[in-house]
Amino acid sequence: MNATRDFDPAEADAPSAEQLEEIERKYDEGAATRQVTPAFGRFLRVVALAFAIYHYLTAGFGVPPDYWHMGWHLSGLFILTYALFPLIKTKRALQLHEGRFVLGGVPYYDIALMVLGVMAALYIGVAWRGIPWLGIDEMTFRMGDPNGFDLTFGMILIVLVLDIARRTLGFILPLIICVFIAYALFGPYFPGILQHPGVRFNTFVSSMYFPSEGIFGVTLWVVSTIVFHFVLFGVIAQRTGLGQLFIDNATILAGRYIGGPAKVSVVSSAFFGTISGSSVANTVSTGALTIPNMKRLGYPGHFAGGVEAAASAGGQITPPIMGAAAFIMAEFLEVPYTTIVIAAIFPALLHYTGVFAVVHLMAKRLGLKGLTKEQLPLLKAVWAKGWANIVPLLGLLVVLFSGYTPFMSAFCGISLALITGMARFRAPVTLTLPVAFMAFVVWKYSDGGFDPGMAVILLILSVICVFNPQQRTTVSEMADTFETGVRYALAVGAASAAVGIVIGVINTTGIGFRIGFMVTQAATNLGNDIAWLFTFGEFVLFSVGDLTLFISLVFIALACILMGAGVPTTALYIMLVSVAQPALAQLGIPPIASHMFVLYYGVVAEITPPVCTSAYAAAAIANANPFRTGLSAFTLGLGKVLAPMAFVYAPVLLIVSSTGFDLIEFAYCAASCLFGVFTLSAAVVGDWWRHMNVLERILAAVAGLILVAPSWQADLIGLAVVAPVVGIQLLKRRAEPVPV
Repeated sequence: MNATRDFDPAEADAPSAEQLEEIERKYDEGAATRQVTPAFGRFLRVVALAFAIYHYLTAGFGVPPDYWHMGWHLSGLFILTYALFPLIKTKRALQLHEGRFVLGGVPYYDIALMVLGVMAALYIGVAWRGIPWLGIDEMTFRMGDPNGFDLTFGMILIVLVLDIARRTLGFILPLIICVFIAYALFGPYFPGILQHPGVRFNTFVSSMYFPSEGIFGVTLWVVSTIVFHFVLFGVIAQRTGLGQLFIDNATILAGRYIGGPAKVSVVSSAFFGTISGSSVANTVSTGALTIPNMKRLGYPGHFAGGVEAAASAGGQITPPIMGAAAFIMAEFLEVPYTTIVIAAIFPALLHYTGVFAVVHLMAKRLGLKGLTKEQLPLLKAVWAKGWANIVPLLGLLVVLFSGYTPFMSAFCGISLALITGMARFRAPVTLTLPVAFMAFVVWKYSDGGFDPGMAVILLILSVICVFNPQQRTTVSEMADTFETGVRYALAVGAASAAVGIVIGVINTTGIGFRIGFMVTQAATNLGNDIAWLFTFGEFVLFSVGDLTLFISLVFIALACILMGAGVPTTALYIMLVSVAQPALAQLGIPPIASHMFVLYYGVVAEITPPVCTSAYAAAAIANANPFRTGLSAFTLGLGKVLAPMAFVYAPVLLIVSSTGFDLIEFAYCAASCLFGVFTLSAAVVGDWWRHMNVLERILAAVAGLILVAPSWQADLIGLAVVAPVVGIQLLKRRAEPVPV
């Protein structure tokens, strides 16, 4: 079967730009917004551009005090969210409405909520030093003892933050947060170990409203100072050509091999994941080309969509950007962000190895060929046209890994992306952009902010960018890109503000340690009950301690996946790590391993049916059954499912774990895990060198699961289990001719 003889990617039945936009609006909660009148749209455009420019400038020149900076950030969220997201998201509500009680397409009650939200967000800054003529003392004297104004604006902010989270993300997250609020206020009525004295209402509002805890806590701070900037950088870089450069190079690297377009999907999604923390955006951007091409090559629609969804879901665990949760993890662990990036390298490799292996084996089983030489882009032509688009990413990484702050690296990356997109040597007026950035670099160097080497590198990069041979991006197009970046950031901003309430409740009530104790206690009891199954006279295969650890990990993994049904990864990570960290710490798990464990299973929830938005978006492009596409994505993502277990048992795989790094141990554990993931992939597909029967698949699956637990005892057992499968496959390979 040669399915590529008449294959032409240009003729693939790819969806139009309008269809892709509609798919993203349908499956990405933050993308579906209501229509407003042109005049009101211009107002919102000004707000969005002011929001983006404010954050861009503060990244380079410094932020105002926390309460002002987060207040301005929240104000922008309230204005844009209440203008763009209706009270109840229906198809009719998203359409343009005009009438007596509507302003520019926005109902007056949303305008009122918008104004109240801005007032509540900015009140702390206005009243920080006190307002004597209103009888408001300085903030220092009001902490824990709020006055009437504090209580009023505090209650307004709590309610409205939950509301904008509901409007952008749906009901699930606000409902979970309301459970935490009820726990804080009604502690005496909870049973057993969960019971606590309760928090006074005034104290609760004060804790949730005043800075350092609650809404104005670490999550909103990280999003407003770091995450938004990287989201904006990703959007600008993708729109100016970096995304297409990734897809072209992925096609060159993988397109010629068995199942070429599917492998292109995996590689391009891995590349694209380095600049995008959004799984749905990744799916739509790369899937628009790869999914139709896979279908024309011969892949079933649900499998083609599953490949793209599984690969795209890796964006949040792919260094160097990794999405919002990784930045918050760095704050929680109080380590440099580069530490998180280094720790994520091998787990991401394990995930993509699993997806790539399934794709390869499935293509071999179906007899699918790769693209012909004529159908591949030319390496020289691709880089001759698009080389400049890689410069902003290189600049960002150089600054980030040189020890500077993430927001300074984001500022430099965005600046270089603007120069790459808009400035050209032959258009002298546009050279004001590189000149302005070079002046900034010189100023930072003279002020001691940049060392000589970094200053020289940034000056050289800013000059190189102006020789970009691609068509220049206009001011209007870049303004559209900025506006898109702001809209992408609304949902994560609302989630970060709302989840701050959860952190405040956990810090106030100690529920994290209570639930952590419950998890470990239940795991210990279950471990004691089943220990006899693994005891053979004097020989103990697994001790009670081993069983307790494994059962605890399974409990926490299931909680992540179940709670992740419809909850954004960042919010899910924040909630669960506050609960899981105490439990895992009691079991001796290094902090970075426990945090990465929770993050990974939060991402797994995105490709786990029945709620798997990335898979549903891919299914819409593939015109396939959404549930079957979700199942395909889950099986393809088994490497990501198993990776957390591997680095909990072998923290050396994270490279920077507190347990230390040993190259030989790392190489051994990595090889064991990679072979285990490949073996499991073969079991999923039912093909290795030749077709596998049911018994072979069962043995391969069991062996794969055992091999992923890196220890020499487990590896010996795993090799013993898989050895018969390898032997049978070799015999079949000799007996059966090579498929044509």
